[in-house]
Amino acid sequence: MNKTELVEVVAKEADITKAAAEKVLSAMISAVTKTVAKGDTVTLIGFGTFKSSKRAARIGRNPQTGKELKIAATTVPRFTAGAGFKAAVAGKKVAKKK
Repeated sequence: MNKTELVEVVAKEADITKAAAEKVLSAMISAVTKTVAKGDTVTLIGFGTFKSSKRAARIGRNPQTGKELKIAATTVPRFTAGAGFKAAVAGKKVAKKK
């Protein structure tokens, strides 16, 4: 599914126009991106958590030559799926809290 298809589904499910769904989706993506870029975490209960993670410097290999090369340390985005999302993908029913 690409962004256009997702906009169509959101518009249909929320009973709004495709233009409005596009604005909402773009605003959500922008907000998550800006928040994670600042180093904060975005948690959507039942769906998952977006956060940034530091990756240490390491030694890698060029697959063509086999020569070692240094890979610099960097910060990367991470997504951890929530329990509800994991259960839906696995085809299991989510237990509701009392």
